[in-house]
Amino acid sequence: MRLGLRSHARSLVFFMLGALAAPAATFHVAPFGKDSNPGSASAPFATLAAARDAARAFVGRELVKIRVADGIYYLPETLVLGPSDSGKPDAPVVYQAVNEGRAILSGGLRLQLRWEPWRDGIYRAATPPGLSIDQLFLDGKRLWMARYPNYDPAKTTAAYQGYSADAFAPDRAARWADPAGGYIHAMHSARWGGYHYRITGKKPDGSVAYEGGWQNNRQMGMHKEFRMVENIFEELDAPGEWFHDAKQNRLYLCPPDGVKLASASVEIVRLRHLVEIKGTAENPVRSIALQGFVFRHAARTFMDNREPLLRSDWTIYRGGAVLLSGVQDVRILDSEFDQVGGNAIFVDRHARRVLVRGCHIHDPGASGVVFVGDPGAVRNPLFEYNKRQDLATIDRTPGPKTDDYPADSAVEDCLIHGVGRVERQAAGVQISMSARIAVRDTSVYDCSRAGINIGDGTWGGHLLERLDVFDTVLETHDHGSFNSWGRDRYWWPNHREVSEPAVKADPRLPFLDAVETTVIRDSRWRCDHGWDIDLDDGSSNYDIYNNLMLAGGLKLREGYRRHAWNNIMVNNGLHPHVWFDGSDDRVFSNIVMKPHAPIRQPERWGSGVDRNLFLAPWDLERHRASGADASSAAGDPRFIDPAAGDYRVQADSPALALGFTNFPMDQFGVKKPALRAVARTPKLPAFAMPATASRPKGEETRAVWLGAKVRTISGEEFSAFGVSKESGGVQLIDVPPESPAAKAGFRVNDLVQGVGERPVVKLADLIASSPPPAKIAVTVIRDQKPVRITLP
Repeated sequence: MRLGLRSHARSLVFFMLGALAAPAATFHVAPFGKDSNPGSASAPFATLAAARDAARAFVGRELVKIRVADGIYYLPETLVLGPSDSGKPDAPVVYQAVNEGRAILSGGLRLQLRWEPWRDGIYRAATPPGLSIDQLFLDGKRLWMARYPNYDPAKTTAAYQGYSADAFAPDRAARWADPAGGYIHAMHSARWGGYHYRITGKKPDGSVAYEGGWQNNRQMGMHKEFRMVENIFEELDAPGEWFHDAKQNRLYLCPPDGVKLASASVEIVRLRHLVEIKGTAENPVRSIALQGFVFRHAARTFMDNREPLLRSDWTIYRGGAVLLSGVQDVRILDSEFDQVGGNAIFVDRHARRVLVRGCHIHDPGASGVVFVGDPGAVRNPLFEYNKRQDLATIDRTPGPKTDDYPADSAVEDCLIHGVGRVERQAAGVQISMSARIAVRDTSVYDCSRAGINIGDGTWGGHLLERLDVFDTVLETHDHGSFNSWGRDRYWWPNHREVSEPAVKADPRLPFLDAVETTVIRDSRWRCDHGWDIDLDDGSSNYDIYNNLMLAGGLKLREGYRRHAWNNIMVNNGLHPHVWFDGSDDRVFSNIVMKPHAPIRQPERWGSGVDRNLFLAPWDLERHRASGADASSAAGDPRFIDPAAGDYRVQADSPALALGFTNFPMDQFGVKKPALRAVARTPKLPAFAMPATASRPKGEETRAVWLGAKVRTISGEEFSAFGVSKESGGVQLIDVPPESPAAKAGFRVNDLVQGVGERPVVKLADLIASSPPPAKIAVTVIRDQKPVRITLP
């Protein structure tokens, strides 16, 4: 056990023993109580705030228990706990539901409405003056604002479960009398997350005026097709949609089929944060637990998601239904986070030994659990993808500048699903500017983007183990069930020409931020829309072993010291992209079922790739020219029962001779019985040995253009160029120095995507554009940025 995890476990033991052994001051809260009561069992308080205030006379001296009876507690304001509410490890402060899941903390309000039929199956009711409604819940289920196109739950992988290129086109907007207050939601042009905009009205020409679009750190504009609008009165036309006219104080609702409005519960959202536990690094809040609650009705925060995160694709809103900032030894235990509008739990800046355990987090608008440090703790931070700095002058001190970041914390035995119901750059667990965060025994699925995301290398030491992560990247693109970036201080977008020589001169550079090794082990992953495990730009210092990958295989883009062994890649394999020379990447003793898929690799990239078992000999042979797999073998791995998900190998498997060892196949995901009973598991792929005994036919489509050898990119190669799959392109794979292409300024690995106004998706498009009739501009992608080259 590593030091950080040992101290975390020791602190938890003290916390639990203290809770059992210390004398206790006990206060009670119940819906029928009064804040003027003494807080006894027979005369309870009505609010948690009153119990908090009464407990301050005892905290830090003895165990304090605040027992909360069954019922719904509509919080009039955010419950804030500060340093004066702290306990001690041997005398914690425990806020606990009497019965798990029966005490509901709501940031909303229940409306008492008198409905009347209006027209076309739509009902309406008067609302109190001054009411603002961001979300509406009917009998506990979140409904949709009036939107176009309509929401279709069957379209699980379609953007926003319904999209249209004309979502806010002038012809569509002509139907809208006053769209101000509506929202535009649109995917990123490369489907790397999404953008959100608030409609401010109409321009004189009838087009829609709007503001926003700051929610993605790769500013490349919205997708031309994947768009949706909501909160538009004229689009109220489907069951489950609603619109609130705040000017006229009237709520319109098209009820879902079978709902009786007269008896239905109607609730709205008021608060962004339900509970805040806030201190500072110098004066933290200590030893508090929240246990057994349901957290419900927290507002959406997508328009305040503005802060960029260290050249990752993310921006962030520092908040959630529960916000922890400046804390030590705080626990969130056995709680449910039900359809909250933004992040469920946000661990902000200084935090030590935070534990989230036994929780059910479902259908959050943004992420499940988020750990984000303060950028002031980072040496030489940069915040936008294209920003760069002189590597000769950077601070070469390893690690953080301050301790204002989360560390030695864990998410354990949780069920997290339905992630990113509003925001499409979201994750079940997000980690940035943090150290030694453990995520274990947790199931994560049904995610618009990654299940687990590590946004940067600062400062590593994370442990991911016994996870079950699947049905991810459902609406987005070019990502994985696990995703990471490492665009740390050593990294440049032009990494081969800048980062690589700098690291050869000083091999410490990649590990100045990625100080400790991050471990991914003993887990099951499935991504049908990307990679199972995706270590993207710059990701460094990883150990990856004992993982079962069911669909997308393992992608390793450029980085340093990634060691992957004893993994099983079902119906897929290794995807090495644009590695550095001398990267110390090692991939060995794995079972792979497809040939490696190298893209823009160095000539002899495979020296650390060996002793792997392939299914077919021709898959093995094709990589030996690159120095890979000299001692690898091919054959039937002899799985025990792959149809039932048991990919352990039998005693006569050839994989064993290559160093492979079996690992458990029954320890993936959540263990808590109540959560395991409702958790889904991934669909298992069909497995079969190759039927053919000869090498399959087929070769790349290549040609010569302006004296350069060119080819159409295919499969997942688009990722290496930072483009979308649908935009495609033609790669220059050899540009002789005296060729017309070289003289015009083209380089090896330029990706041609346009000639004049004609897009180039495949080789035929480029050939059809040649020779140009006159001087013309050619658009290429170079270092993930568009460059225009003029041809005479």
